[in-house]
Amino acid sequence: SPDLCFAHTGMFQEMVKSECHFINGTNRLRFVKRFIYNREQYVHFDSDVGRFVGDTLYGEKVARYWNRDPEWMEYRRAAVDRHCRHNYELSSPFLVER
Repeated sequence: SPDLCFAHTGMFQEMVKSECHFINGTNRLRFVKRFIYNREQYVHFDSDVGRFVGDTLYGEKVARYWNRDPEWMEYRRAAVDRHCRHNYELSSPFLVER
């Protein structure tokens, strides 16, 4: 409708990005999961911190909510082994040993 303002007709984007940081093979790993809305990171999980951290006011609310759930937090903390170590072991013959 022509009477809608641009804010109601624009495109909005949500993105989740997972990163594994390998330091000295798998001896030292760091897992970071970033939650981004419209190019602004609002909350992230950092395995070095062990919990979600809010990057905006809304992200702080989301982080408090997610950090309260012990089952969800255990799942997130296990991502270092489940996601990073597993993928490292699969890909290291192709990437590291070349």
